[in-house]
Amino acid sequence: MPDADLDIIRGEALTRDAALLADVVREAGALALSLFRTELKSWTKGKSSPVSEADIAVNDLIETRLRAATPEYGWLSEESADDPSRLGKPLTWIVDPIDGTRAYLARQEDWSVSIALVADGLPVLGAVFAPASDEFFFATRGRGTALNGAPVAPAPGAAIDFPKIAGPKPLVERLGGMREGESLHPRIGSLALRLVRVAEGRLDAAFAGGHSRDWDLAAADLIVHEAGGEMTTLAGERMVYNQTDVRHGLLVAAGRARHAHIVKHFRENPIL
Repeated sequence: MPDADLDIIRGEALTRDAALLADVVREAGALALSLFRTELKSWTKGKSSPVSEADIAVNDLIETRLRAATPEYGWLSEESADDPSRLGKPLTWIVDPIDGTRAYLARQEDWSVSIALVADGLPVLGAVFAPASDEFFFATRGRGTALNGAPVAPAPGAAIDFPKIAGPKPLVERLGGMREGESLHPRIGSLALRLVRVAEGRLDAAFAGGHSRDWDLAAADLIVHEAGGEMTTLAGERMVYNQTDVRHGLLVAAGRARHAHIVKHFRENPIL
């Protein structure tokens, strides 16, 4: 990011927005948790994406709080109609009020609230909160990543330990070397939560299968990078957010040495 762009997010404004984000994410998580495992109306949007009245209630809370405090910022949320004016904003909130709605409706605990603040296409603040398991990941650009207030780092090394890798099995199997009877890490319903568990070293690597959107990724992207990891396309390219098209392809997150090993493998063995 050029120095001129850094002026947008420098100093007191970034500290203020970080405090605001932490408060709002915790409040949103508390609301989602209060509705968890209750009887909820739900429906399907698009071809197969579930949404519930809890998603809408949490989205409304986040939007009310953040837009009132930062009316000049853009807004992009999975559960809001897209406002193209966000494309002209130097700062934009990117929100997934409940990431992992299927898990949420199935009364499983692996869902999260995921919010990022993006400056000219790159995340500068990121929060992923899993209220059911009380995991609060937070990152500020240039200031590191914390889990429940304590610094974290990805698992070191480049070895591939399949039980510590999460993602679509057909994709991960393309790495080769998976032994008979060996299993991947159990599925994690929230993609954001899957990715940020790389930042704390619980997972060695996590893959996204090619159907993700900005709101699934932006907060996790910063959290992984600020912890000392990498999160890119399989070709090693960084994601840019708050574009006209918010869709993303196949992705991998891992500690730097392991990430380099995985990207090298896919460059030499591309998926056609």
